[in-house]
Amino acid sequence: MTLAISTNFKNQEKTLGHYAYSAIEKHFKKSLKWETTVKKDKDPEALHQMRVGLRRLRTDVNRFSVAVDLPKSVSDKNIGKIARCLGNLRDFDVFKETLETLYRPHLSGKEEKSLQTALNALDKQRENALEDVRSTLKHDPYKSVKHQLKNWLEEPRYQSIASFPIEQVIPDLLLPEISSFLLHRGWLIGTESEHSEIVIPAHCEAQNIQQLLTTEGEVLHSLRKQAKRLRYQMELFTDLYGESYKAFIAQVENVQEILGAINDRVVLSELLTNLLNSEIHHQLPTLACLFTENIYQLWQQWQSLQKWYLKPQTRHEFHLTVMHPVEGARL
Repeated sequence: MTLAISTNFKNQEKTLGHYAYSAIEKHFKKSLKWETTVKKDKDPEALHQMRVGLRRLRTDVNRFSVAVDLPKSVSDKNIGKIARCLGNLRDFDVFKETLETLYRPHLSGKEEKSLQTALNALDKQRENALEDVRSTLKHDPYKSVKHQLKNWLEEPRYQSIASFPIEQVIPDLLLPEISSFLLHRGWLIGTESEHSEIVIPAHCEAQNIQQLLTTEGEVLHSLRKQAKRLRYQMELFTDLYGESYKAFIAQVENVQEILGAINDRVVLSELLTNLLNSEIHHQLPTLACLFTENIYQLWQQWQSLQKWYLKPQTRHEFHLTVMHPVEGARL
């Protein structure tokens, strides 16, 4: 069993321990910065920033678990519960903004009235989500994470591997996550196999896309979450790599954003159906058509990413890039 050590790596910039400490400290402080504003519910951006801070903190705790000895309450599971609670509230803000800015201007008077009915119901659900957030930030699980992590930052404890030079272990930290990303079965959704080769159809009807999202939407959403985890982890080490590494981060972010936009449209459609107690194409036919068109356009972008990531050369270059930090990078 690996013994914990109390050596402070805060100022030892070339070590895994230093990177672990710096990342945890940065994202913990970012989360705390917005706590009061989130409780007051005065600024949607504060909620977004605190949520992102907690998500990144969760990534830090998970990825650097081999190097740090954190208190039991400061766990991936506990931080994840808090972040999801904030995420539920943030989703209502995003959905409302999307409906009001992107779709409402295109609706007729009758459809706009139906949409307003849905928005009013959405506001009531948001009030419940806000109370959940305030309750979460007031009670013991969150307070325990906050208190224990503050103590750890004052007197950090590490696993012995924390003393390893960072450039030696970066590939070992990143490659498992990259493999999970590249081997995710979501890449094969909507593809065909011809003579042992994966083929992406040149044309895909909107009806077929809807069917794919009905049967495989959860798989694509899972790939989106995997892309997010990978992006967060890669962004911890941008100062140790060159431009090709940053380009791969940008492409991973594209996957996250496009699949996220597709999922948001699907979830919005289901949400409106529940709020109106009716299929949206009955009360909001224009909005339903706009959803279909939007998803079709996003699917074309998704297919371009599929094609790029399914190339053997892309996958090979991705691994090579991560395997070789830039010589002389700032450590």
